[in-house]
Amino acid sequence: MSTNIRLAAGLSLSLLLTLAACGTQGGGTSAAKAPAGPVKGGTLTFAVNTEPSTCLDPHQSPADVAGLFTRPALDSLVSLDTEGRIHPWLATKWTVSPDQKTYTFTLREGVKFSDGTPFDAEAVKANLDHIVNPATKSQLAAGYIEPYKGTEVVDAHTVKVSFSRPYSPFLSALSTAYFGIESPQSLKQPQDALCKKVVGSGPFVIDEYVVQKGITYHRNPGYNWAPEGAAHTGAAYLDKLEFKVVTEDSVRLGALTSGQVDGIASVPPVNVKQVKADPRLTILTRQAPGGNYSYYPNTASGPFADKRVRQAFRDGIDFATIVNNLYFGAFQPAAGPISPSTDGYDKTLEGKAKYDPATANRLLDEAGWSAKDAQGYRTKDGKRLTIRWGLIKAAIREQRDTLAEQIQAEAKKIGFDVEFVAATVNDWIARYIKGDYDLMDFSWQRADGDALRNLFDSANIPSPAKFGQNAARLSDKEIDGWLSDALDTTDQAERAELYAKVQQRVTGEAAVFPVYVFNYLLGASKKTHGIGWEPQAYPTFYDAWVEQA
Repeated sequence: MSTNIRLAAGLSLSLLLTLAACGTQGGGTSAAKAPAGPVKGGTLTFAVNTEPSTCLDPHQSPADVAGLFTRPALDSLVSLDTEGRIHPWLATKWTVSPDQKTYTFTLREGVKFSDGTPFDAEAVKANLDHIVNPATKSQLAAGYIEPYKGTEVVDAHTVKVSFSRPYSPFLSALSTAYFGIESPQSLKQPQDALCKKVVGSGPFVIDEYVVQKGITYHRNPGYNWAPEGAAHTGAAYLDKLEFKVVTEDSVRLGALTSGQVDGIASVPPVNVKQVKADPRLTILTRQAPGGNYSYYPNTASGPFADKRVRQAFRDGIDFATIVNNLYFGAFQPAAGPISPSTDGYDKTLEGKAKYDPATANRLLDEAGWSAKDAQGYRTKDGKRLTIRWGLIKAAIREQRDTLAEQIQAEAKKIGFDVEFVAATVNDWIARYIKGDYDLMDFSWQRADGDALRNLFDSANIPSPAKFGQNAARLSDKEIDGWLSDALDTTDQAERAELYAKVQQRVTGEAAVFPVYVFNYLLGASKKTHGIGWEPQAYPTFYDAWVEQA
């Protein structure tokens, strides 16, 4: 996700989510004192920098923004707090069988979807079955519950979900918008219809989604089943909510500073100080859990199939300095494949990466890329050391294009010819599935260390049969074993130990080039209050309200 690829930066895989785990607010001179309490009514307008592309349905789409756009309308069975604890939502309680293969949920009564359909055990079964149905072509959610065997309706408000093996990450997966519960009546529609509108039981009801424009909602007046831990109960405060797609950073920032919108996603890092200094504005931030923004070398074919070449690319480029200079401290250089806010993060990786061009040049010599052509690029057997990097221009965010150009320039100094292969979304997907690339880039937001399984388990290597997230195309039996063992236990210390082994192995093998830790930088008017955060670090608006003139 989320990207985020969430493939290639937020499009159909994010086509395709310290600051860690805690929101902070910053600003200049304090504005006028806020009202004593929340005010009902009004419209909150929020500008985002990307959209779910061709599909809104989070059961189908892996895009971070699909989760953002559908969360106001979709509730989940459980919620996840910033400490990683699971709380009741549409499920009031649950039990896990001793073999950790079966989860039994007791469901909240009296809940209705916005189309009038009652929420019950049949609805839960319909949703989980929909996610794994091959016809859904889920690019994310289905991969989160691969061992899923089926759902049994015990009675109207009791449901039993079974897996073919122990599956400890299930509850955290359920808390995300990608497992948001949709009306079973709406699920009877064709998949393309669901891509345009989803129907849930959430605090808001979708009015209209317009591609490249945005989405509008109105308050669900009968809503009375907020998750445990919400700041209030009952209906949302806002009458209406609107997300506008504004991809140009300067235009989006201008809309905030001029008061045309109440908040914006992705404040450009260069403008963070400007926003903080404005007494009318504030910055909210949340570190994203899951996969950092990283580059993934194709370890199965091409130049990066040689570990020494991968290590040379990693060690011969000063990633940390480039990130610090480009992002003004808003994003920290990444030490490993997952962020510090992710359960199982291995802190021992910090400080291990070293910029070492001398070693990089030695490794390239050892790998046989010892000659150079007239342009200074390394060659072997008369062939230039060319790295084909698949980029989708439509998915560029956070100045990743500028970052890529700087990496390209630094790589040239040690003899790499980095070639950007500009592609449409469909071209990119075709290349990705076939492995027709040397380098791919994306972030992968997920509120669980099991994100490592998405990224590095050999079962997740992309293929025509499966849209997996293992862009490095890494096949390592020990890694597969550690990730499998982590599924078998709910002991957090044991899981952390296993995930640490994975992180150490993939960084040691240079199967990932960590770049930066993504922090969601949300700019907002100080007249806007109560914006919350979803587990995968994008904003939620159930508790939000705006001061009225």
